[in-house]
This record gives sequence, structure tokens and C-alpha cells, in this order.
Amino acid sequence: MLVVGGRGAVGSVVRTTLERWFPGRVRTAGRNPGAHGVRMDVTDTDGFRRALAGVGDVAAVVLCVQPPDAGPATACLERGIHLVDVNAEPDLMRRTAELDDLADAAGATAVLSVGLAPGLTNLLAGRAHHAVGGADRLELTVLLGAGERHGADAVRWTVEALTAPRGDARPRRVALPGHGRRTARPFPFSDQHTLQGTLGVPEVATRLCLDSRLSTGLLFALRPAARHPALRRALTSMLPRTHLGGDAFAVRADAWRAGRHAALAVTGRGQGRVSALVAAHATREVLAGRLPTGVRHIEQLPTLADLPERLAPDGVVLHSLDGTASRRS
Repeated sequence: MLVVGGRGAVGSVVRTTLERWFPGRVRTAGRNPGAHGVRMDVTDTDGFRRALAGVGDVAAVVLCVQPPDAGPATACLERGIHLVDVNAEPDLMRRTAELDDLADAAGATAVLSVGLAPGLTNLLAGRAHHAVGGADRLELTVLLGAGERHGADAVRWTVEALTAPRGDARPRRVALPGHGRRTARPFPFSDQHTLQGTLGVPEVATRLCLDSRLSTGLLFALRPAARHPALRRALTSMLPRTHLGGDAFAVRADAWRAGRHAALAVTGRGQGRVSALVAAHATREVLAGRLPTGVRHIEQLPTLADLPERLAPDGVVLHSLDGTASRRS
């Protein structure tokens, strides 16, 4: 299998985890793959196809860098190569989802919404949705560690997301395990688009705050500047060097229907590491043949529903938000 971007912040953890499970079967790919790696450029679809053909028998590709379009996904799926995509850009995921028939005809599986947010947020939303008998409103709250070092794609996506229309959602005070009550502001995580279709929920809102209140205020104060291309580039360069918090994260999903309410949360440390572990687990399920063919978001795959519990040995805690937390030993 190939881990594209396997030397990055997320990709390196994906690679080392898969190497532990599948010794001798994992190769790094990318523009600068290092020794024994495969040179691949996700911005050049034809070159990506040629690189795939030159590698020989590839069972799965884990995409840990963001391509400009669905070309690399198409190149994998048309050859019957399974795909696990860690990208979080909504339009790119929509275009990849349109390859469902291609993947199914080739006997390949593509898993989208893989990571922390989207990813574990989708799984929590699915659980809360079912707990109330089918939600008519979902709200997802994401608290990220402002002190963690993030990859270039993650930083670029965050800055670009600041320019997105705010919509009708408003800031909300939310209790997050281990962090108290925080003010989270509307932020365009892909879940707000995905879950309306996959779970059939008419109203979905997603919000963000950082573990540092100062960092949260600064991030959203930068919204006007992010609308100007030159300032957006400056912010993208500056943010990776700004570390005003820690590496703790918390994500929460709330579901409502006809007066019923359910809420779940997951907490831990190192959102990039946990995102990579989610991708690695999804890849293992794909290779084991336990997932259906076609393109699916993670919440559409019951085999992956217990990922919060599986990640307990890695410090992830699942909270039922009645004041208790469960950790699987």
C-alpha cells in the first residue's frame, strides 16, 4: 500500500502504524518521498496514473495531502485500488463521492471523512442521531489544541475556511469535558454538508474553538484579513509558528428530536496523531475486506462505528455527557 504524504504530520503516523500491522507492505509516496519511496505529485493526474502503474500491485492508497481535484481518487478507483482519503475540503469530498459508480464497478472502496473532524465527529453524530430516533437538528463542536504543530494543508484549509460565509448559525456556549464551558463560533467543517445527506438530518451546524481562549479570539479576529489574498498568504505562513496553547482536543455532538436530546463527546491529545490513527484503522478494515465497495463517508460504515472505543489505548476517552466517561482497557 502507498501512503501519499507519508512524511507529513499526519502521514508519518499513518505510515508507522500501518507498518506495525503490515510489515514490509507499506511505502511512502509524494513529491519528496525519501529513500525507497515512490515519487508522486497529486497535482498531476496523468503523472499520478503513471506512478501507480509503475509501482505494480497496490492494494490501497492513503491520501494524506490535498489534491486540487478528484484526479488522484479517480486514478486509484479506476484501477480497483482502495482509497482512504484524509482530506477535509467539502467540495473535494463531494467530487470524490461522485465516483461511487466507478469504485463499485472496479470492486474498490473509498472511505471519506477520515480523521478527527471530520471523522470521529461524524461517528459521534451518528450515535447521537440514532439515540434520539432520528435527529432533526445536529450540532457539532470542535475544540482543537492551539499549540499543536499542523501540516501545511491543514493550516491552509483553516485560513481559507475563515473566508466562508457565516450562514445562520451563531456562537454558542458549550460544555466540553476537561475544558469547562467554552464559546464556540460557526466554522465550515465538512460535516455540516455531509451529514445532511448521509444521515438525512435537515439542520446541521458546526462550530470551532481552541484550547486557548486568547488563540480563539485572535483566530476569529483575523476573519476580515483572511479575505484578502496577500494577507491570507501571510496568515498561512504565520500560523504554523504561533503556539499559544497545548495539544488537547475535545469534540462533541448534540442531537435533538421532538424534545429528546442526546450528546456524546471524545477527548484526547494530539489531534493530528488521532486523525492518523483513524485513517490507519479505516485502511486496515478496507484491506480485510470488511467494507462495501463504492464511496462511503465514515459514518456510513457500521464496521467503524466503535472507533472511539478502539482508540482508548491511545488516550481517547468517550464521554456520554451525563458526567461519566468510558475508556476501554
